[in-house]
Amino acid sequence: MNATSPDATDPVGPAAPGRIVLLTTSHRVAPGLLSWPAWQALRAADQVLCADGAHPQLPYLREAGVTVAEHSPGAQELVDACSGGRTVVVVATGEGEPRLTDGLARLAGSGRVHMPELELLPASYDLPGARLLDLVQVMDRIRVECPWSSRQTHEGLAKYGIEEAYELVEAIEEGDRDELREELGDVLLQVVFHSRIAEEGRPEDGSEPFSIDDVAGGIVAKLIHRHPHVFGDETATTPEEVKEHWLRTKAEEKRRTSVTEGIPLGQPGLALAAKLASRARTAGLDVELPRGEGVGYELLAVAARAEAEGVDPEAALRAAARAYRDAIRAREGSPALDG
Repeated sequence: MNATSPDATDPVGPAAPGRIVLLTTSHRVAPGLLSWPAWQALRAADQVLCADGAHPQLPYLREAGVTVAEHSPGAQELVDACSGGRTVVVVATGEGEPRLTDGLARLAGSGRVHMPELELLPASYDLPGARLLDLVQVMDRIRVECPWSSRQTHEGLAKYGIEEAYELVEAIEEGDRDELREELGDVLLQVVFHSRIAEEGRPEDGSEPFSIDDVAGGIVAKLIHRHPHVFGDETATTPEEVKEHWLRTKAEEKRRTSVTEGIPLGQPGLALAAKLASRARTAGLDVELPRGEGVGYELLAVAARAEAEGVDPEAALRAAARAYRDAIRAREGSPALDG
């Protein structure tokens, strides 16, 4: 039940400026899940206003006994409503009431108005990862309304996944954190895009649909299962022990007959050679490198040696290639080239 307004005998006095509470909520949190300070403010208010009659919080507020008037007051009207020490709560719409707050700022800046106390009260907070919900909603709309996105397939997008992964690696190696953040977003887009396409299934080949929730649920289950030292009773005190847990549980899940199974043969050659060497070494297999003529066998030996020394041959070659690029650019700008 809303509190009654103070009368003329109230010690606050009829001329007291009162209080405005701007109540903000997150659309990423289920309606009705408000903080205790928010419920206290709503129940104690003399008046509760909301400009949006379809605001998702309104049914829950009214069910809790809070009377909400659908009204969009101007700044001066709201200040007048607080006269006499009254408290008015404004349930903000998704846009955050910029017109109202700008108007209140102008009144306060004029110096001619005895302004009420103004409080911004977040009634619900986003949990970590909440913006991912926005990405899913945006992707839903793009998939339906964009002429290009609505026609894309897993096969058509595959090349972009490769490109974005390489751009991410480049941002990491360059040490550019702004670029890193952007490229992580581009990689994340690929995951959400493919998941959105997968929601539609493939009736022509009997493929069942799945969603981003299924993708996230799958990786959560995998992470928990492969980290028994975190979520179970096993212990691991070194990175090597963690890797041993990971490989053992992975082998149990996949039931593979060879350590080479699951290695994508389409990856760059140096990375492929290093991965094969890593699998053999981790499994304790003493396999002699094949001998043959040509650069390929020489590169295989170099990649295997790099992996044994803890060096990523792909990253090492890219670093050397960048140095070579810089040398080429320096030579291109050399005066010796003139004439």
